[in-house]
Amino acid sequence: MAIKINLSLPIFLFFLLAFFSTLASAKRETEVAADPELKTCKHQCLQQLQYTEADKQICLQRCDMYIDLKHEHQKQLEEKIQKKKKHEGAPREHDQEEEGGEKEEDEEAEEGGEEEEEYPYIFEEDTDFDTKVETDDGRIRVLKKFTEKSKLLKGIANIRLALLEAGALTFVAPRHFDSDVVLFNIKGRAVLGLVKESETEKFVLESGDMLPIPAGTQVYIVNRDENEKLFLAMLHIPVSTPGKFKEFFGPGGRDPESVLSAFGWNVLQAALQSPKGELEKLFEQQNGGSIFQISREQVQELAPKKTYWWPFRGHSTAEFNLFTMSPTFSNRNGILTEAGPDSSSLLQKHNIMLSFTNITKESMSTILYNSHATKIAVVIGGKGGLQIVCPHVTSSSNGNHEKSSPSYHRISGELKPGMVFVVPPGHPFVTFSSRKENLQILSFEINAQDNKKFTFAGKDNIVSSMDDVAKELGFNRPSKIVNRIFDRKESFFFPFKLPQQEQGHDRRAYA
Repeated sequence: MAIKINLSLPIFLFFLLAFFSTLASAKRETEVAADPELKTCKHQCLQQLQYTEADKQICLQRCDMYIDLKHEHQKQLEEKIQKKKKHEGAPREHDQEEEGGEKEEDEEAEEGGEEEEEYPYIFEEDTDFDTKVETDDGRIRVLKKFTEKSKLLKGIANIRLALLEAGALTFVAPRHFDSDVVLFNIKGRAVLGLVKESETEKFVLESGDMLPIPAGTQVYIVNRDENEKLFLAMLHIPVSTPGKFKEFFGPGGRDPESVLSAFGWNVLQAALQSPKGELEKLFEQQNGGSIFQISREQVQELAPKKTYWWPFRGHSTAEFNLFTMSPTFSNRNGILTEAGPDSSSLLQKHNIMLSFTNITKESMSTILYNSHATKIAVVIGGKGGLQIVCPHVTSSSNGNHEKSSPSYHRISGELKPGMVFVVPPGHPFVTFSSRKENLQILSFEINAQDNKKFTFAGKDNIVSSMDDVAKELGFNRPSKIVNRIFDRKESFFFPFKLPQQEQGHDRRAYA
């Protein structure tokens, strides 16, 4: 009798575990199925009269793929917020302690990555930006230091990214930075003044324009549009303190505070030859913040002399416009436009390339990696997804079995405007658009000189370029089979669709 009881207990526990596992899986599937966005998506698929039955099945698959990715992304974000809450209130290390521990941290990151952030290359708009300036008429947000997210990003530790948003007919107060700045006009119409020794040089900016701002140059910005907001991306390369930059206001009062007000009154009186009372009034008057609304007439007065008519639709005077340049590559599934380091003296100085990617809806880029460049990408339009393969972040699914190569972890993310992602050199990645809209990405590619893009799919990919013996040895399969799989006529951008025999089976290609 005792033997029967001992045998029954393990069996009972096994079935109990299986029961609860099934319940958990069913709960998740119920949550996904109940998503109202999924119901709407599928309903729209079935209502498309121009679709064939095969088209409708593909459309339904994409709905499932998108919702799976959405729920995975939400889960990742919840885990990240929980992790952040656990570490809130923990004392920060002093700079000296950080410097002393750099070598030790590097070794830990190289040896296994157990302490690494699970999603070290994806930056959320809500959690990874600090709002430095916010008024009723605009704001400036700065992405946290890349190394705060992960020590794997030490290669771009000195680079900082800021995003500026200004309402219609606004003035962004004059200031200078202790950093070189690559300014890119994401959207909107602006006038930018660069104050030099004897004059102010004015530039009319349109969407897609790039303008370099050397460190120490006083700059002010005007949103000249009466209705639309202005959105700018500013890549800072600090020249004083590595990884840190500051802004210094010349004209100002209480808000923004002028740097001159920090000097002693006797120094200011002697330098400016003005009595103290007059100086006190000067430096106490401004209290409207560093971004504020101005009149239509003031905007017109700030326009370049040659564009005196309203709304001064003169041609752009920036160094180049990335949106109107001839594309590096283009087909019906996407466009890639690149401006290399030789496009600007400042880009050449810091070895930076700018690129703009516009992936047509229901399309994808090829799977590729950069040989030298680190890609800092800002999503500026549309929605889609991203997958990066990383050898530094461990995955529990890989197991602990011994083998002669590293294990790789897939880092997935749902992309939407305002998000930032980084792709280090050598890391294969792919981006793809949503079913409904194009995906638009602005990229700053650091260490761009001599960089090459190597692809795993499409025409001239690196597998197809190998000789047949190398393919057979690498895959342990006949070269004819390898060639059939990898050879493809399209280049760089493709339709995002599964092969015919897989339709209706795999609904998680986006996950």
